[in-house]
Amino acid sequence: MKLLNLFKILILIIYFTSTLAVSAEGVAKKTNEIVKMDRIIAIVDQSVITEQELSDRLHTVSAQLEKQGAELPPQNVLEKQILERLISDSLQLQLAAQKGLKVDDTQLDKTVERIAEQNKLNLDEFKTLLKKDGISLRKFREDIRNEITIARLREREVDNKLNVSEGEIDNYLTTQANRGEENDEFEISYILIRTPEDASPEDLQKAKTKTQEALSQLTSGTSFAQVSASFSDAPNALEGGNMGWRSGSQLPALFLQALKELQTGEVAKPVRSPNGFHILKLTNRRGGTAALMIGQTHTRHILIKLSEVVSEKDAKRKMDGIKERIDNGTKFEEMARQYSEDGSANNGGDLGWVNPGDTVPPFEKAMNGLGLGEISEPVLSPFGWHIIQVLERRQQDMTKEASRLKARQEIRARKAEEAYQDWIRELRDRAFVELRLEDKF
Repeated sequence: MKLLNLFKILILIIYFTSTLAVSAEGVAKKTNEIVKMDRIIAIVDQSVITEQELSDRLHTVSAQLEKQGAELPPQNVLEKQILERLISDSLQLQLAAQKGLKVDDTQLDKTVERIAEQNKLNLDEFKTLLKKDGISLRKFREDIRNEITIARLREREVDNKLNVSEGEIDNYLTTQANRGEENDEFEISYILIRTPEDASPEDLQKAKTKTQEALSQLTSGTSFAQVSASFSDAPNALEGGNMGWRSGSQLPALFLQALKELQTGEVAKPVRSPNGFHILKLTNRRGGTAALMIGQTHTRHILIKLSEVVSEKDAKRKMDGIKERIDNGTKFEEMARQYSEDGSANNGGDLGWVNPGDTVPPFEKAMNGLGLGEISEPVLSPFGWHIIQVLERRQQDMTKEASRLKARQEIRARKAEEAYQDWIRELRDRAFVELRLEDKF
């Protein structure tokens, strides 16, 4: 079935190429100019990549690298890196389409508006900025749609299938406790020279040679970003290999061992992992954080919910009556048990100790403005009308809880990245990919 579909694609390509050729020939005769037509440079399963797509992406990436002040790698090297990224994106987008993953226009509009706001621009100003960079709004929207689609696919196919057990967290924390650098944070960049899973001696020698070539260029003064773009097989190769800030506990032991010997700005000797050879650069380093003290509030409340039959005005009237009875001496907990529509009603409305961010902003703002024992006026939140009473306040050391949460996040992030890279490699290995730029590569 795949061969039949491919045959149909090729027939359509031949037909449209012939049609375009006749049209182009007519234009050329009239203008006496050479007309360059788009052409297919790669077939990726049921889709194709054209030279114009490569050119557009090359223009975008080159502009980004220039803005970052990075030297551009040789044209053919950059084209090869970008083509591999286009192939990877195409495979993921095709799989997303097969699984029915779509991004509707409403969500896309909100995302574009948010990006404009982050740049402190309105939509018209943002369009002007894109035009100045040679990017149409239509093309930008399509790129954002693809990015969101790929992110959703990754979440569904990789991230959601990962589990982090309590045992893994315990082992992780025990291991980190024996490492003096666990609280230090490192800003690093890296270059990955990937080796196949079952690498032959020839494969290893080829990877070693490539690693030494990259290291030699770094030693001779070539910028890390340029060498990354030219040599690295990592997903962030075109972003200079920057990994941002990572705590020592987030890094593999062999990375940490290499980094702790470095001064800021230095590059470590290559280290070998199951994925291949890594070249690490330490951009910056800082010490760990102190104990995490959190201000907690012991609070209780009464809630009257809004619904299709209970309007905001009706709920407020009912809450005013409850507040009046409490002001006249009825116990708060009795009114909560009798009238509150929250799960805490049986406990007299008691919510226990509440951390910052545990409740919605209107509730938290009102709660934080109360003194001990004070009862609020009715407060409206997305859930309905509340009256709130603060019982106690304290500063609580949450370092242990925060450490476990951080450990879970770090373990999950590491497992997710490794699983995603393995998944992409398997997707690529199973795909039919035919390159048609042999003359360049």
